[in-house]
Amino acid sequence: MFDARRPTADEVEHLLLNAQLRSDIEPYLDESVDLLKMRTLSTPEENDFLASMLAWERAPVLRISQWFEPELILPSPDLVSDLDLSTLLWDTLQRLYERKIVLDFTEHLSDRQLYNLLYRDILPSFEKKVDLPKNYLHWHCLDPDEEPQQWLRYYASPKERQAWAEEHGVNPPPLEPAPYPRKMPRRAL
Repeated sequence: MFDARRPTADEVEHLLLNAQLRSDIEPYLDESVDLLKMRTLSTPEENDFLASMLAWERAPVLRISQWFEPELILPSPDLVSDLDLSTLLWDTLQRLYERKIVLDFTEHLSDRQLYNLLYRDILPSFEKKVDLPKNYLHWHCLDPDEEPQQWLRYYASPKERQAWAEEHGVNPPPLEPAPYPRKMPRRAL
């Protein structure tokens, strides 16, 4: 059956944008990209997906410290007094959040341990700087695969703990409150 309805101006805009995005992303596509799944998306949703793929492909790879102007360089942990550490740490966490960098799983670390992690691992790390309004870089300060006992003890949900117990055939460690609770900057969901 023929649909005689005329497309709206918005629908035409979405289709034109879709054609442009598909054209722009063409040089980056290879057999690993499965565009067939997009057929279940609306045109605006597909456009968001294509725009995010294109932003990823075009994003520069920089040290996280270089995402800031001027570059975010922290003093060596050995040079920071206990008195100054907290202020410097929270200022840095806020600045990271302003650049859409969120730290997860931090409550098992003391302020000094977290500062050392920022200084040694996070700021010098090379990451793609994808500049999209909804894009956040989440840095996990604990890898559940490498440190399952800490993850189970402080962060795993009851469902995750149960799944882990079933998979490994042993009970997880008792659930405990994290030793360094802190309210990290978070995006609103």
